[in-house]
Amino acid sequence: MSALPSDERLLQVSPLRKLLGRPELGSVVGALAVFVFFAFAADSFLRASSLSTVLYASSTIGIMAVPVALLMIGGEFDLSAGVMVTSSALVSSMFSYQMTANVWVGVGVSLLVTLAIGAFNGFMLTRTGLPSFIITLGTFLMLTGMNLGFTKLIDDTVSTKSIADMEGFPTAQDVFASTLTVGDVNFKITILWWFALVAVASWILLRTRAGNWILAVGGNQDAARAVGVPVHKTKIGLYMGVAFGAWISGQHLLFSYDVVQSGEGVGNELIYIIAAVIGGCLITGGYGSAAGSAVGAFIFGMTSKGIVFAEWNPDWFKFFLGAMLLLATLLNAWVRKRAEATK
Repeated sequence: MSALPSDERLLQVSPLRKLLGRPELGSVVGALAVFVFFAFAADSFLRASSLSTVLYASSTIGIMAVPVALLMIGGEFDLSAGVMVTSSALVSSMFSYQMTANVWVGVGVSLLVTLAIGAFNGFMLTRTGLPSFIITLGTFLMLTGMNLGFTKLIDDTVSTKSIADMEGFPTAQDVFASTLTVGDVNFKITILWWFALVAVASWILLRTRAGNWILAVGGNQDAARAVGVPVHKTKIGLYMGVAFGAWISGQHLLFSYDVVQSGEGVGNELIYIIAAVIGGCLITGGYGSAAGSAVGAFIFGMTSKGIVFAEWNPDWFKFFLGAMLLLATLLNAWVRKRAEATK
């Protein structure tokens, strides 16, 4: 019996081609290079306690980098993400203190307020047609002023009052800011939050209809709309996802120190975007992964703490961060070209 002829419509993809097509490939190569570099440059870098410190620094960025990456894949930015974290913490703290309520009530109110801010960003973007840069820059400025204004109005200072002695504080601290001990090494619970968000975001992006919508909207929203993708709902949902990450980060900030400085968070939005870009997300949208943002955050954590472990001048940190951003972007562009050339 003769063999059946192959169907030209069924494209066989080799493992190498699949690997080259992964958006996080460049960031993984970069992460390995940074890890090996600091392993030799800093004697204490490979200690278990040092690696837990690196993971904690990575998680505080990664919790926000994951939803920011999904938003960038959807073709948009959020410049208010950094101060939104502080807003979330301030609402939770001030509501609990002023209402003398269980701190979990403040946590719940903070979640609703923070999600409302995210929905506002998405609603304004879809209704006005203005670029996300303008919309979220306006939100950034408003939140920065509100954080300072309300804190001084209510507490007559730039920081909130301590809520450490209030009912519910210990359990909330366990959820958002506790330390887990494995052997002789301590790990912050934010690492688990980070891993959970990466897993959920990866599942959404790769296994659900919503993930297809995100990629379609980021690639070409007009074409996506033409085939029935709910563009407006998708973008509003993405902004609310960023708000959810800001809520988690804000509660960690509050329950780690029990007071919040109203001026914190300014500038962190750029770090979240950098982590997503290093992880393989394109500025133009339609390409990237949640896992890549996690690798980008890990590179950030290794660099920020590796410089300390190597006993270098920390003033050089921003230089290394900028250099990594450029190198990662160039490497990601090269990987994409190689992947397209093999198709």
